Amino acid sequence: MSDGVNGDRQGAGAGTGGTGSTDTAKRASRAAAALWAATVAVLLLALPWVAHGRLPDPLATHWDGRAADGSMSLTASAAFPAACWAVALAAAAVARRWAGAPARTWVGAGLGFGGVLLVGAQAAIVHANLDRPDWQHARPLGPEVAAVLAAAVAAGLLGPWLAHRGGRGPRPATAADGPRLDLPAGQRAVWLSRTVNPWLGLLAAASGLGAAGSALAALGGLGGPAWALFAPCAVVAVTAAGCSSVQARVTERGLDVTFGPFGWPARHWSPADVAAARMERRTPAQVGGWGYRLSGLGTTVMLRRGECLVVRPHRGVEFAVSVDDAERGAALLNTVAARRAG
Repeated sequence: MSDGVNGDRQGAGAGTGGTGSTDTAKRASRAAAALWAATVAVLLLALPWVAHGRLPDPLATHWDGRAADGSMSLTASAAFPAACWAVALAAAAVARRWAGAPARTWVGAGLGFGGVLLVGAQAAIVHANLDRPDWQHARPLGPEVAAVLAAAVAAGLLGPWLAHRGGRGPRPATAADGPRLDLPAGQRAVWLSRTVNPWLGLLAAASGLGAAGSALAALGGLGGPAWALFAPCAVVAVTAAGCSSVQARVTERGLDVTFGPFGWPARHWSPADVAAARMERRTPAQVGGWGYRLSGLGTTVMLRRGECLVVRPHRGVEFAVSVDDAERGAALLNTVAARRAG
């Protein structure tokens, strides 16, 4: 639902600028991606061969618990992860060509995670076999596995951030360039719009029942298995409930966006924080799915396809929320921001 504002909208064309700097950023992003791809490939191939004089052949490549139970030749141990990396690069190239800019987040995350995981695993395998008479006597793997996984997750989170830096195109320069309302001096207005996604609400309810049921089962004596089910159900219930509805409100104080049935969590932008606002039509495919999404377009709260209120802050990435009557909300927000700036 939406509660409109009074006043006539004054249309103004959205200005564009910074095309040269955007192209430069894209070229830098592509160069960084190519350097990362080449570095990972070289490390995967070089690590076993640099230490080949101190390694058995074949060498242990698989462990059952703490004991090695599988092996590969020195050549295969270098070629196999390199081939996996080549397949990952090909899949990333296809994804970017097929989905374009919206795939940038997933490509960056996948290549960051996969590259560090493969190199870390290769380094751990080489270290476990180093100076061993044969592969059956390879060192057990323990803390190395946790360290490699932690580093891979960190790289997966860093990849999208680097992709965002090179992936944003021209945007409106200031609030004055976007739609505005012609409000008389001294007059105040309020714009309010709310969107509900019933499917996410249903998922939250079902997951909440699952969490409650598993907790009761655990308290009833089932113990470990029930508690293991409780945690994922509870996380899904809380996350889905928080993304099941969203409310956006524009006042003289700026923009407030609240989530879920209890209006929490919430985000606030003061008029001084807003560079420009606009209406833009987006789909889940563009932003990577439903709910609270991070993509090359910035942050999007996607509860239904169609018009979104898009806010460009002075600092940070753009924020979009899928609500009705978004153009009028953007017009009022631009008006408030322009008044404060003036």
